[in-house]
Amino acid sequence: MPRKQIHLAAHFPGVNNTTVWSDPKAGSHIEFDSFRHFAQTAERARFDFLFLAEGLRLREQNDRIYDLDVVGRPDTFAILAALSAVTEHLGLAGTINSTFNEPYEVARQFATLDHLSGGRAAWNVVTSWDAFTGENFRRAGYLPQDQRYARAKEFLTTATELWDSWHGDEIVADKASGQFLRSADAGRFAHSGPQFDIHGRFSVPRSPQGRPVIFQAGDSDEGREFAASSADAIFSRHSTLEAGQPFYRDVKSRLPKYGRRSDELLILPAATFVLGDTDAEARELAQEVRLQQVSPATAIRFLEQLWNRDLSDHDPDGPLPTVDPVVGENTIAKGRASVRMHRDPVEVAHEWRAKAEAGGLTTRELIIEVTGRQSFVGSPQTIADDIDRLVQADVSDGFILVPHITPGGLDGFADTVVPLLQEKGNYRTDYDGTTLRDNLGLAPLGAGTGAQQRAVS
Repeated sequence: MPRKQIHLAAHFPGVNNTTVWSDPKAGSHIEFDSFRHFAQTAERARFDFLFLAEGLRLREQNDRIYDLDVVGRPDTFAILAALSAVTEHLGLAGTINSTFNEPYEVARQFATLDHLSGGRAAWNVVTSWDAFTGENFRRAGYLPQDQRYARAKEFLTTATELWDSWHGDEIVADKASGQFLRSADAGRFAHSGPQFDIHGRFSVPRSPQGRPVIFQAGDSDEGREFAASSADAIFSRHSTLEAGQPFYRDVKSRLPKYGRRSDELLILPAATFVLGDTDAEARELAQEVRLQQVSPATAIRFLEQLWNRDLSDHDPDGPLPTVDPVVGENTIAKGRASVRMHRDPVEVAHEWRAKAEAGGLTTRELIIEVTGRQSFVGSPQTIADDIDRLVQADVSDGFILVPHITPGGLDGFADTVVPLLQEKGNYRTDYDGTTLRDNLGLAPLGAGTGAQQRAVS
């Protein structure tokens, strides 16, 4: 059986507990030069794409801006459009919300980005559970989970209808008259459904890919089903052998009911890494990074998000609180997708206490333990071997790397790990095509993927 080719991508994180933003090597998260450096390093390493998340509102805790949100993220489309001018092959993926946006606007922005980049645009379709963020928008409030996914599915269907309203041959340049001739049906669309009732003309001709590559990040049953039916790739948080293989099997097993093959949906977990000259050095550095990522104050912020009460007087170097979390509306942390969304907070607190007692862990040590460790820690050879082993074991089809330092956190990986993966023969030495679909190994969409204008005499 042939060995799988490894896909790699890079996530430019916001200022949060992953990023060690206090490190002297950390740069701005709002100046364009940081994004440029990061993107060009990813392209030098032959990564498939760069991924930007979306921040629609600064988070709050105890009625103050959350400590780790010290800056806001600039608009995703503006950054990706600017990066299209300083890269040639790297895919440009943006998270854009389907709960608080409109199909026409999003379809137009992505079609424009796909044109500007020569076919490198990708859309991570997400929903929002957050009424706090909703206050920034006309609809306000939030949608229950089933309604969020119903809206997201129709949102994507509607956007696809808009992209498909141009078939790729509607614009004809008449050299004799010097005018452009357009088909009577060019861009014409009409959609009537429970979520959207729109009709008119879509203003952007069909783009090089026909539509952006579609990503999805939900982990619920609804999210997995949405990905199986509609997405080209799914972001996953399951990067270990134990968690990744069952997730991989589950999502891939859903594809046949939609008439899709296993290779038509890529599974790409987020993964962090710490490099050292030796494995021992990397392990030592990884511990230092975790201590920087979870300071005493940060540990208390995480604790408050689960306990839903003010714990500013709690000792982070002492045991966990003896009182239970406050059950009900989350009034402490706003705008954060915490464990409170999915599970009983009292049950989680009991699990944390048991874990802390068994390991003799302080509050801060426990938070460091439960908020996640680095996915890959070791020398370049160790990390290259680990990535290859997990991909070949069907944990994933590759990884989206999240460095703890930006913008220079990818540099060492590009210089040391990538050449080792290339030596194994299962990571590209050059890009495979001109579009992101080409480089991800996805089949072309058909009509409209070529030039959008043709000349006639």
